[in-house]
Amino acid sequence: MAMLAVKNEADALDIVQDSMIKLATSYGQLAESGEQEQWRPLFYRILQNCIMDFHRKESRIKRWFVRSKPFANDGDEEEDSADLDNLSLNVEYSPEQYLQQTQMGEQALQAVEALPVKQQQCFLLRCWEGFSVQETAQMMNIGEGSVKTHYHRALQKIQQVLNDDN
Repeated sequence: MAMLAVKNEADALDIVQDSMIKLATSYGQLAESGEQEQWRPLFYRILQNCIMDFHRKESRIKRWFVRSKPFANDGDEEEDSADLDNLSLNVEYSPEQYLQQTQMGEQALQAVEALPVKQQQCFLLRCWEGFSVQETAQMMNIGEGSVKTHYHRALQKIQQVLNDDN
């Protein structure tokens, strides 16, 4: 979730680490009280807040400084070819079908990455993580109606992108 929200692996790992530290330091008493069922929604709420804090900080930085984008390919062709070697083709698909499925998956991921932050987080919590509307509302600290609205808008945008490309 953090990786999709910030589009940088190092920043995403920092956000997850900060979230875990905040959970452990601020809510360590939950371990002693035996209320483990509260940890998961609480962690996602903390993660959501850390992602929002990151975006606020980035927007302040962008106002004052121009940041160059890192190169998409840093020249590590051995790592790229190793990823291709580990790729296994599903025998149920023809090569053309497999290519179409792969491209559609990439398009869907790009569509999720292009969503506004709240829609993206809502979509990820509901669709990928499988949380209910109520749990998502608790984690994002918004109303259930807002969760439904953000989720519906996210689905519409993703479907539109996928339909436009096909």
